[in-house]
Amino acid sequence: MTLNRENVLIEALPYIRDFYDSIMVIKVGGHAMVNPEVMSDIIKDVVLLRFIGIHPIIVHGGGPEISEKMKRMGKESQFVGGLRVTDDETLEIARMVLVGNINTEIVALIGKHGGKGVGLSGKDGKTIIAKKKPSQKVMIEDVEHEVDLGWVGDTEIINTELINILVKEDYIPVISPIAMDVNGKALNINADTVAGDIAAALKAKKLILMTDVPGLLKDVNDRSSRISRVAIEDIEDMVDSGLISGGMIPKMRSAATSVTSGVEKIHIINGSVSHSILLELFTDTGIGTMVFKRGDE
Repeated sequence: MTLNRENVLIEALPYIRDFYDSIMVIKVGGHAMVNPEVMSDIIKDVVLLRFIGIHPIIVHGGGPEISEKMKRMGKESQFVGGLRVTDDETLEIARMVLVGNINTEIVALIGKHGGKGVGLSGKDGKTIIAKKKPSQKVMIEDVEHEVDLGWVGDTEIINTELINILVKEDYIPVISPIAMDVNGKALNINADTVAGDIAAALKAKKLILMTDVPGLLKDVNDRSSRISRVAIEDIEDMVDSGLISGGMIPKMRSAATSVTSGVEKIHIINGSVSHSILLELFTDTGIGTMVFKRGDE
């Protein structure tokens, strides 16, 4: 079918009007980040948002890149409940990949496409103050064990001062999920969780979580089984039933926390689909899973 450009613009108009001058937090991650063409499309979308009067803030992960770097260094990745076990060596690798590589590459891409990006870690300006996450209980061969995740953090404080200064001056902040505790010790935080915490602190209009799947799936082996809408009141039941599992657990819990804290809507989308941000935000049908609070549809 031939795409009618006028109809596309007309369909987008009410959304553009509604989103004007609002803050949107976009978590970029998954395997899309290792595909230069897909990553370029994502950043084009983000820069476009800025030019039509929206204030985008990027929070990025880097799980596949960290795992690949660890593999090359002969170190095996371990995960508990979707969170990476982070010892001293893993933390150093994560900082190297997230702050030294990925963050600077995203900032450069923003500049290439006409925007103004500024790279931050959570340690800059004490933007993210965290505490070490307690040991997690997991079942191994039907026996419960307590697992220490190492230098993995839970957010305690989001200081929005520096972010707000940058947004006011039309910069696009690019934030890596390395935080610090009150003693200055670096902590690695799940990027989905950080994105949710920042969106909540800023009372963002939207939080967009980019992943490798079309959204929440009824059947993880069937990419056509996407659930288009999820109420936050149903999330824990879905975790208990196994419908939400693995790396989707922190995504959905982050979404629930954000909505409860004042973010209007959360969108979980497939970042590898070309221009997925624009398709989700500015079309009537969308392409991902929207998370909302009952009564606020």
